[in-house]
Formats: sequence, structure tokens, C-alpha cells
Amino acid sequence: MATRREIFDRLVVAAESVYGVHEARQIAQMVLSARGGVSLTDLVVRGDEEVDIDDLEQILVELSAARPVQYILGVAEFCGANFAVGEGVLIPRPETEELVARVAASSPKSLLDVGTGSGCIAVSLARMLPRADVWAVDISDDALHYAAMNSRKAGVDIRLMKADALSLPDFGRKFDAVVSNPPYIPISERESMRRNVTEYEPSMALFVDDDDPLLFYRRIAQQARGMLNAEGKVWFEIHENFAEEVHHMLLCEDYTDVEIFNDINEKARIVCARVW
Repeated sequence: MATRREIFDRLVVAAESVYGVHEARQIAQMVLSARGGVSLTDLVVRGDEEVDIDDLEQILVELSAARPVQYILGVAEFCGANFAVGEGVLIPRPETEELVARVAASSPKSLLDVGTGSGCIAVSLARMLPRADVWAVDISDDALHYAAMNSRKAGVDIRLMKADALSLPDFGRKFDAVVSNPPYIPISERESMRRNVTEYEPSMALFVDDDDPLLFYRRIAQQARGMLNAEGKVWFEIHENFAEEVHHMLLCEDYTDVEIFNDINEKARIVCARVW
């Protein structure tokens, strides 16, 4: 067996071929913690102790091939909880936690998550708002599988349905909030993105045609007008380069009180608007 420090260094080397050294070290620690039960304190204080990770060689191969560590481990952390993830479902991002926090602070009694993916938004909001009636839809069977798994694991009741964000069904009810983190990256940006994203995560959850980057925002906003209660709100995660365009579009779609919020990196990331 190798020592904790030796394994950590090997993991860093494998990950550094894809990521920068700082992120590679974070990934190495994630693997050590998940597979070997080694905390950062353990590594620093008792790094010379041996640890056995049965699938270490396979992990090293997959990290070198740019497979996301979240897929390798089968989990991604989001809003203080571990969510099951795998190929076919978008890996939750820290920026989306800020969207969840703002929606939760508005205290909707009912909400619809459009394009739920792993269910990270819907499940987290159901945990934060235990009395809320939470619905979620996605067009992907893989996504719905993971969303159902994650809702069961969290012990929350979410109504999951298969539906296309561009052609939502009649839900037979109205909501206080419609929330979505839709595809918003122009396909022209694909070449500048890292392999761990472009080669593994589902393109349909990431990219939109350059000639209509607001497609999902516009269609969801149009449909949400008839799904929202009086004073109900739409909440979107957005591309920082299209904040003003989304703002203008929502005004044109007869929404009011349109607000744009920056994320922790001071990039425009969240938009909220109220239906008349």
C-alpha cells in the first residue's frame, strides 16, 4: 500500500493534466475523502500513514482522460448535501446554489423547476421549504432517474414529470414560482471550454444555438405567464453576457420588477421577474 501523501500526489498529477494545480489538489482531496476516508487534517497530520484505495489505478486513468471527478465518485455536493450524478445529467455548480438561496428567501408556497437535471434545485428547495408543493420536469429520462433517486435520498416529496421545456404541459394548477437553469451557453463557446465538460456532460443541458441564445428563457417566460399565481415570479440562472437581453425580453413579455443579481464572482447570474 501507498501512503496518503503518495496517493494524493499521484492524484494531483493525473488531474493537473486537465485542471490547474489548485483545482487538481481539491480533486485529489475529494477522492481521498470519498474512497479512503482521509480528511484534509488526516493528510496534513498523518500523511505518512498507508491507505488502500482499491480502484485507484482506474481513477487515475479516468482523471487523466478528463472524466469529471463527480462522475467518477458518483456524487456532487450542492447546498450542503450529496447528490447522485452520472453521465447524462448535468453536474450541479456552486453558482446555482445562489439561485436556490434567493428563491428560498422569497418563500413560495408552490414552485415548478423546469429542466431539473439531477433535481438539485427542486430537492434543495423542498428541503428548505418543507411546506411548499414542489414540481419538477425534464425531457431526459436519465435526469428524471437521478432526480427521483435524489429526492428519495433527501426524504422529500417532489412531483416529477417528463416534459419539454419548450412545450410544457397543462399542470392543472398554478405556481408561486417557476424556476429554471436552462441551456444558455452559445455553441460557439464550446471550443474554448474544458474537456471534462464538453466530452462528458450532456450537451442538451448546456448549449443553445448562437442565432437564438434566449430561446429557453423566452419560451419558459411565455408559458410561465399562464402558470403563475398573481404576484408569482420567474427565476432564471443566466449567462453573464446576456443579462441585459434577458432583462429586455422579460419586459417585452409583460413581466415587471425585473431584477438582475450578481453571483459571488460579481458576474450577472440570476434574474427574477414578477408577473402582472
